[in-house]
Amino acid sequence: MRCFLALAAILLSHQVSALNVLDLSSQKWTVASQSLNISARGQVPSHVHLDLFAAGIIGDPYYGLNDFNLRFIAWSDWNYTSKISSLLLTDSTNTFLLFNGLDTFANITVCGQYVASTNNQFRQYYINVTDILSACNASSPELNLEFASSPAAANAIAAQPGQETWPWNVQNVFEFSHREFIRKEQSDFGWDWGPGFAPSGIWQKAWVIQLDSDEVYVRNSIFDLYREGQLNNLPPDQEANWVLNASIDVINTVPDGARMKYRVVDTATRKQVSSGDLVNVTNSGDVITGAAILDKSSYKLWWPVGLGEQTLYNITVEVLSAENKTIASVKKRTGFRTIVLNLGEITDEQTAQGIAPGNNWHFEINGHEFYAKGSNFIPPDVFWPRVTPKRIRQLFDAVVDGNQNMLRVWASGAYSPDFMYDLADEMGILLWSEFEYGDALYPVDPDFLENSRQEAVYQVRRINHHPSVALWAGGNELENLELYLVNASAPDQYLRYKDEYETLFINTLLPAVYGNSRSITYIPSSTTNGYMSLNFSDPIPIKQRYNNKVPGSIYGDTDHYSYAVDQAFNISTYPIGRFANEFGYHSMPSVSSFRTVMAEDELTFNSTTILLRNKHYPSKSLNTTNFANSTLGMGEMTRAVQAWYPTPANISDPAANLSAWALATQIFQADFYKTQIQLYRAGSGRPERQLGSLYWQLEDQWQAPTWAGIEYEGRWKVLHTTAKDIYQPVIVAPVWNVSSGVLDVYAVSDLWTEVRGRVELGWVDWSGNVLPNVSTGGGGGGAKSFEFVVGGLNSTVLTSVNVGALAGGDNGTDAATSRFNASNALFVANITATGTPVNTNATRTYTHTNYFTPTPLSKAALVDPGLTVEYDRTTDEFVVTASKGTSIWTWLQLSLDDDAVVANFDDNSFLLRRGEEKRVKYKVLSGGSEGWQGRVTVRSIWDFTQSS
Repeated sequence: MRCFLALAAILLSHQVSALNVLDLSSQKWTVASQSLNISARGQVPSHVHLDLFAAGIIGDPYYGLNDFNLRFIAWSDWNYTSKISSLLLTDSTNTFLLFNGLDTFANITVCGQYVASTNNQFRQYYINVTDILSACNASSPELNLEFASSPAAANAIAAQPGQETWPWNVQNVFEFSHREFIRKEQSDFGWDWGPGFAPSGIWQKAWVIQLDSDEVYVRNSIFDLYREGQLNNLPPDQEANWVLNASIDVINTVPDGARMKYRVVDTATRKQVSSGDLVNVTNSGDVITGAAILDKSSYKLWWPVGLGEQTLYNITVEVLSAENKTIASVKKRTGFRTIVLNLGEITDEQTAQGIAPGNNWHFEINGHEFYAKGSNFIPPDVFWPRVTPKRIRQLFDAVVDGNQNMLRVWASGAYSPDFMYDLADEMGILLWSEFEYGDALYPVDPDFLENSRQEAVYQVRRINHHPSVALWAGGNELENLELYLVNASAPDQYLRYKDEYETLFINTLLPAVYGNSRSITYIPSSTTNGYMSLNFSDPIPIKQRYNNKVPGSIYGDTDHYSYAVDQAFNISTYPIGRFANEFGYHSMPSVSSFRTVMAEDELTFNSTTILLRNKHYPSKSLNTTNFANSTLGMGEMTRAVQAWYPTPANISDPAANLSAWALATQIFQADFYKTQIQLYRAGSGRPERQLGSLYWQLEDQWQAPTWAGIEYEGRWKVLHTTAKDIYQPVIVAPVWNVSSGVLDVYAVSDLWTEVRGRVELGWVDWSGNVLPNVSTGGGGGGAKSFEFVVGGLNSTVLTSVNVGALAGGDNGTDAATSRFNASNALFVANITATGTPVNTNATRTYTHTNYFTPTPLSKAALVDPGLTVEYDRTTDEFVVTASKGTSIWTWLQLSLDDDAVVANFDDNSFLLRRGEEKRVKYKVLSGGSEGWQGRVTVRSIWDFTQSS
């Protein structure tokens, strides 16, 4: 009798015939440590920490200081054991174990007999256990996986005679050492925004597969869609037909004479678009590959959010025997698009447009340049088995609501699950993906390289069909940080370590990408000056530029971290490049977030628990002048608030005091990011032709001070709402040059056609009065209103104001008797514009308001703006008004007693002038007890001056 079990994770895309498929999630498991005398019920998928927590043996790993208290789990070995039932034991049955993820060092036995060992969290393992089961002759044989301590294993590998070493200060160490020697999630050993739990266990799905000799089981596959003639890293001909290249990996053997056929179905209409046979079929037994040419006119393009529709198709590829029997069938949902990271030289045509020489560094979707707006995605939990599609959808909803179209899926975490790419495909979010290496150099012995190669091949083949995949990068901060540090600390060894870097990240990982896909770009490091040359006649086509730069030319992408708070808003300290892939500053989460993981008496700014949950250490700074002078992160946040904003007054209630400080640190963070994003976006029309801004970081993986814009429970910090505002398609952006004292006000547009509109400029005081005689640029004083035009994907300067002259007492007008008081002035710009959104025919009206303060808010003559907030039940909106003055960083929040309610406001951290009314929608993520809307409060910067 044949038995077919539904496999939700894998058979969604792999529909295959098998004699018996047993999902190991359905079996009873025990997790145990003999040395600790602990035994509990286990789960698959899971981690030891999660199983012990579920059994009540340990408390919540995230609570208090449990990242320290539970270190014994990481330093111990653990066994996962199960009696496997429902096996078919016949002479003609072949039995395999299939593991999609084992974390990390596991010895596998069946019936007490050794089967295999694993040493890579990111590889798929399949093992033939037919002979062992035959010898075992048990109706319910025992399967045991013994997981060794990863920190102990890393230490043992590092201590081997003749093992690789690196110059001092190159390898970034957090909670545990020697992570670079093992193929495990690098942030499991700690990072400056997360704890070091170093978990172990069967962290992804696993099965027993039983096959007859003429059956196969699909374990992985790749569909590669690209234009005819397309080559990696190069913009293809957008008028060419599509190529479908399909390759299927199987357990057992595809018989000789097998052929392949395909069909394509539109997921929206459910109508078949095309079908036929694949040609040029090659069969190596465990892999079968074929290709087909698809008529370009039959398929609609897939676009990122904001640039068009996310049209998706189901492609089914069947493998048939010579007798026309279906051997295997693979169905994947995909989209037709080209995505290229253009790193080519600046052309003569671009030079004529005013673009500085050097090389490009921007993405092109379906042949069009676009501005990449987004952030960096980190592992959303230390323990991946509890990352659900619901959690990812919640984050992706925030991404789309926040006007973002790209996430950089940061290296040194784990490769994203299939459902994350599925959601990105549906929602139009591009995912810059990376291999899991970062902030370290790595061994290059043959075993490590082969292990890394197999990991890369598996992962590329697994996710390549997703149209949301934007890029493969070798790792995080390898060229700009690791090789830089080698050159700084051991310049005589630089060539050696550069050669080792190329051995892994160019000679090993590049062929893994190019050998499996022609539809995607590969770069060896997240931050890079690109290549000197690209020649596909060479076995390794790219030769990196490194620091071989021509003076006056601009190359590559940038990242920026500086904790010199006195220079935070000095744009001359920001890097000028073609693309900003990470930048930022840390802030505190809300009291509501902290309250879920610590006792009430720890809710103070510098409590022991909060101090030790702040993992930011000086070595993370990329500004070498700060290595010795930087202090722990709490001091950095404190100094930032004190330098630029009213210091929160001493509030008698400790939790309220912490809440005020937390909000103040979030405002500095948001202000710092806003200043950079404005400059980068204005750069779309400047010589640098800057076409991307991805800030650090989207979300938290626990409750702690970090760089995140979204807290672990889903609450938006000030950063996320501020980024949402400044990432709108058409904005007005004031960019102030500290050195010259000149404020340039830009209109910026991401649209592909010109935008026309009107700008209104003026100065107001904190009481809300208009300052009539103060210059808004271009001569003369007082408010101005005039028309403007900004070209497609471009920026233009609307006005320039010599703020330095104003602050010096010259008001810039003929009314010399009027003096300018910088502490009591706010520059406000409003634009209203019309333009045509990308890939549409209908025009749309865009509005945006922005402002500039000529003096730090810590020195501003703030007044009580008279803020009130009411809930309008009729429209289901909050109504905020300012009756007395100008409110800056106006912030809606729930009362401190509403910890169970997680709600985000569509608009927040906004400017509100005297007499203005703002209506704000909201979204409840969880909780929402009756009447919570009546407990929403509103505050602004002025509230920091008040004590109780």
